[in-house]
Amino acid sequence: MTTARAIILAAGIALAGLFTGWGFARGRTSDRFVTVKGVAERPVRADLAIWPLHLVAADDDLARAHTKLQDGLQRVRQFLAQQGIDSANIALQDFAVADAQANQFAGNIRAGSRFVIKQTIVVRSTNPDLVQRVSQRVGDLVSAGVVLSSGGEYGPSAGGPTFVFTNLNSLKPAMIADATARAREAADQFARDSHASLGGIRQANQGVFEILARDQAPGISEESQIEKTVRVVSTVEYFLK
Repeated sequence: MTTARAIILAAGIALAGLFTGWGFARGRTSDRFVTVKGVAERPVRADLAIWPLHLVAADDDLARAHTKLQDGLQRVRQFLAQQGIDSANIALQDFAVADAQANQFAGNIRAGSRFVIKQTIVVRSTNPDLVQRVSQRVGDLVSAGVVLSSGGEYGPSAGGPTFVFTNLNSLKPAMIADATARAREAADQFARDSHASLGGIRQANQGVFEILARDQAPGISEESQIEKTVRVVSTVEYFLK
C-alpha cells in the first residue's frame, strides 16, 4: 500500500512539474512581442480662409478720427467687392478707442494724436484661392489712404490670411488603416529577420493626427499655406511566435 502511494505521489509531482514548465514556457512566449510604427500621409488643400484687416484712424478730435475710420472701412468694402469677395463673407470685430490723455502713465508729454480708433474687418471665405489672390493686392488699400496695422489674433500669419483644412474627419478611417498596414509590414520584416512568425496585436495606439505645412522650412507656418500635409503615426505591438 505504501509503495502504491509512493508511486501515485511521484506521478503527481512529475505532472505538476510538467504543467508548471508548460505554463512558464507559455508565459515567456507571451512576453515576446515587437513594437513598430506605421506612418500615413495625405496631401490636402485648405478649404477655409480667414483674413483679418486691422484698420487704424487717429486724430486730436474724436469725431474726425471716427470719420476717418468709417471712410477706411468703406474703402476696404469697395476694394473687396471689386475683387469678387461677397459682402456676406465680411464681418466687423474689435472696435476700440484709445485716449492718450486718459493714460495716467503718459504724463504731460504726448506725441501724436490724442484719439486712436481701431477696428478689424474679417473676411471669412470658403474660397481660399480667391482670398490669397486678393491679399496679394493689399498694397492698393494703402495707396488709397487706408491705414492698416498688424495684429496677432489669428496666430503667426495674422499679417495675411490664415488657411484652414476642416475635413480631417473624412480622412481618418482610411489613414488609420494605411498606417496600421505600414506597421504590420514593418513587424513582418522584423519577424522574418528574427526567424519568428507574427502573432496577433498585443496593443495599438492610433496616434495623433497632425496638419503640417507642405513646405516645412524655417519661418514657414502651416496656417500661411493653402497646400498642407496630414500625417498620423500609429504604434502597434505584435506578438512573436
